Amino acid sequence: MTVESKHALIGRGRAAELFAWGDHQALKLFYAGWPREAAEAEAGAAKRVYQSGLRVPAVDGTIEVDGRPGIIFERVDGAAMLDRLPTRPWAVVHFARLLAELQVGMHSIRAEGFPSQREYMLRQIQSAPSLTAQKKRAVLQILEKLPDGDALCHGDYHPANVLLAKEGPFIIDWPLAARGNPLADVARTSLLLTMGAMQSDTPGRRLLEIGRSLFHHFYLQRYMQLRGVSRQELATWRAPVAAARLGEGLEEEIDDLLAVIDAALPE
Repeated sequence: MTVESKHALIGRGRAAELFAWGDHQALKLFYAGWPREAAEAEAGAAKRVYQSGLRVPAVDGTIEVDGRPGIIFERVDGAAMLDRLPTRPWAVVHFARLLAELQVGMHSIRAEGFPSQREYMLRQIQSAPSLTAQKKRAVLQILEKLPDGDALCHGDYHPANVLLAKEGPFIIDWPLAARGNPLADVARTSLLLTMGAMQSDTPGRRLLEIGRSLFHHFYLQRYMQLRGVSRQELATWRAPVAAARLGEGLEEEIDDLLAVIDAALPE
């Protein structure tokens, strides 16, 4: 018998499926061929985030099921913010500000023991097959001049990775957790909010697409208000962040990411 026949499927993403596991746990089971070392690294990062005091699901260990690596988490009963938005369009400003407030709290934590955000970005930019050598050099020159940091950064922070439970919001999915500059993390979120595919199966998905610019506006407004940063400071990170995203090999985003990079590079 396979895991699908014994446990209820809760969700599905690019890298893994999520199953109910016992009465109070959830199993994040990676697809076949996913490296066991990557699953263990994510579990370790999630444990360190939990120990920082941030509200995230506790990690209960790693496991192999049907030849696939997995992580056992505390199960959180709550819907993703992304799935709540279409059913509560009147709350778009509240949710956008909440997304920013949670990220400000995350960025207030020093990320000791986490990998370097800058080194990850360098690897991704250098490996991006859609970037010409000239554009790689130009983007890397921009990145070299940008300040490093030691804040806890999520690396893939968006409304699908915030669960709204009765105990309060939980931030999930930490495989890209890193030590770095908060503005790089915000620039990544901004990019995902404005051009990333909305991974939602709710009937209101079209409404969400229409309202995403409004959500993005209030998200950035609240973050900048709380942190005292400007749009100009944030804009300096757009080209490096978009180039690093290209290194992830998402075919459907290549043209949009190249347009972001071209617009940000000096003529």
